[in-house]
Amino acid sequence: MPSHHETRVLPYTAQQMYDLVADVASYPKFLPWNSAARIRSRTPIDGGGELMEADLVISFKVFRERFGSRVTLWPDQKKIDTEYLDGPFKYMKSTWEFRDAPGGCEVEFFVDFEFKNAILQGIIGIVFNEAMQRIVRAFERRAAELYGASA
Repeated sequence: MPSHHETRVLPYTAQQMYDLVADVASYPKFLPWNSAARIRSRTPIDGGGELMEADLVISFKVFRERFGSRVTLWPDQKKIDTEYLDGPFKYMKSTWEFRDAPGGCEVEFFVDFEFKNAILQGIIGIVFNEAMQRIVRAFERRAAELYGASA
């Protein structure tokens, strides 16, 4: 149901931003509402990519839910695709794409999901766009911590 699409130009290289988003195990250090992450498996795939299965624990108010996802990393294309495996969603897909641009890189983010729980879906629906913007800003702040104010 809710979807969010955002494109930003940031003062970092496409490789730096790709590496930051691909580091799923570090998400609890900086992402809002993410209280835990566990990598289930990592498998090389044809075309130079890697398939990762990961669990994230999302904590929001009284809700605490674990969900599994399949993350496909495409380092040569600097693209990351995520699909839902199990947990509180009916479905979830997201895509990150990173392209070098003058003065940094262009970051494109898209997410589309729906929760199984109507109450949780209603709560998220009210603050969805603000929540997605907070998540994108969290990645920006993390980049500044790791790479400095600008690359």
